[in-house]
Order: sequence, then C-alpha cells, then structure tokens
Amino acid sequence: MEKYFEIISNSYKGYWNYIKQSVLFKLNWENYFYGLILISLIVWGLELAFPWRKNQPAFRKDFWLDTFYMFFNFFLLNLIALIALSNTAAALFNDVLGLIGLSVSSFQLFDINSFPYWLRIFTFFIIIDFVQWYTHTLLHKYEFLWNFHKVHHSVKQMGFAAHLRYHWMEPVVYNSMKYIPLAIMGGFTAQDVAVVHFFNITIGHLNHANINWDYGFLKYILNNPKMHIWHHAKELPEDRKNGVNFGITLSLWDYLFKTNYIPHSGRDIEIGFEGDEHFPKDFINQELYPLNKK
Repeated sequence: MEKYFEIISNSYKGYWNYIKQSVLFKLNWENYFYGLILISLIVWGLELAFPWRKNQPAFRKDFWLDTFYMFFNFFLLNLIALIALSNTAAALFNDVLGLIGLSVSSFQLFDINSFPYWLRIFTFFIIIDFVQWYTHTLLHKYEFLWNFHKVHHSVKQMGFAAHLRYHWMEPVVYNSMKYIPLAIMGGFTAQDVAVVHFFNITIGHLNHANINWDYGFLKYILNNPKMHIWHHAKELPEDRKNGVNFGITLSLWDYLFKTNYIPHSGRDIEIGFEGDEHFPKDFINQELYPLNKK
C-alpha cells in the first residue's frame, strides 16, 4: 500500500512541476499549455473571419463556461486526479499480472520505437484514434455512460471550445480503453505523443468550430465541422437514435462501419439532446448530474 501512496505523491509532484515549467516557458515542443492557447486563438480567429452561422455571436452561448472546461479538463483535472489515478492503476495492473506470472510486456506484439519515425507516428495515431472512435460509440450506446457524455452534448451553440467540454469521467473511460493497445505497441516517446496530441487538438477544435469546412475529398478521412455538427444533432432518424458520426479525428471509421450521416448542410439544425432544457447550466451541477441521475 505504501508503494501506491508513493506513486500518487510522485504523480502530483511531477505533474505540478510540469505545469510550472509550461507556464514559465521552460518546455519546448511538449508545452501543452501554450500550445492549447495558440491553437485555440487560431481556430477562434478562423471562426471570426469565416463564420458559417453568421448570426452566431463571437462570444456565443456558454463561451466562458466552455473556456473554463477547456482549461479545467486539459490541465486541472490531471492535477487533481487523472495522472495519479492512471499511474496507480497501471502499477496495480502490473502487480496483478505479476501474480499470475505475466507482465505488460507479455502483451507486446511489436516495439513501436523500432519503426521508422513516420511509421511510428502513423501507427500510434491510427490505433489510438480507432480505440477512441469505438469508445465514443459506447458512450452513446449505454445509458450509464451516456449520462456522463450528456455534458458534452449539452452545448447549444457550437464553437471551438465546445471540443473540451466533457465530464471528468470521460477521460477515465478513454484512458482505460487505450491501456492495452498502448501495451501492445510497446514503448513510445513523449515527442511522439506531443505530435499526435497537438494534431488531434487542432482537428477537434476545428470539428466544433463555426466554420463552413469539409476539406473536400479529405472529408472521407478527416472529421470536419460539416460532419460533426450532425453528431450533435438533437433530432435523428429512429434507426440512428444511438448517434452518428462518432469520429474523433478521423471520419474514416464512420464510413467504414456505416455510422456516417450527413443528410444536408446542417448549418442551422438544433443541437443538444431530448430533455436538455432541464439539464444543469452550471459547471458544478453538470459534473454532479450523472451521480444524481436515478
């Protein structure tokens, strides 16, 4: 037990030092703090310069709430719980495997660091994106998980910051689902993660932005604003009630598994979910909603 308390303590210290180094410009390519700010400002600028819904104000409904969510989920949530939880869970999982004579390396099918750089990045990105796509379908399929995911779908006007409005339980689910695939791939560098992560953040921001883009023929590969708006549609056909367009960064999976749905432009459709008028409007009660849901 002492071992796990030490892991938790070291996790807090390590992540707090990382946050300080980020804010004080002591990190370079792995500086997620200023990287997030830069990407957000660029995509917001694109929204202002090329608005799709021209009557939507620059400071749209819940703009500041979503901005708070963005920084809370991306930085403070990790400081409060996720880093310590992830490290402790990984150690516990390894210890349990050790009891039956196994280790994480027992699941390793290949060492991703032995690949050429471009192939290492591509493999890491493709596998993680598919796992996230599949996890996203589960958030819509099962009511217990859907009650957490409602926080994200409570957005009523789409904009870049809506990308990171989600309940703290979601990254717990996503990270749990990614653990085995990451073990199968073997080790990977922090720079690999940073490259993929910044790309995913950029596409995620653009998906939620008020921009009339679909990327031409790339729409069949990359998720985009004109596709993702339908993922947030309040009304869907009866045979699509569990959701559509689940892609995180890639739209490819939706086209492959027939979960794609873009009947028309979708510019002015109502977004949300049935009964969202009764959904809490503030951060605290949105976080508590799944716990109070009977």
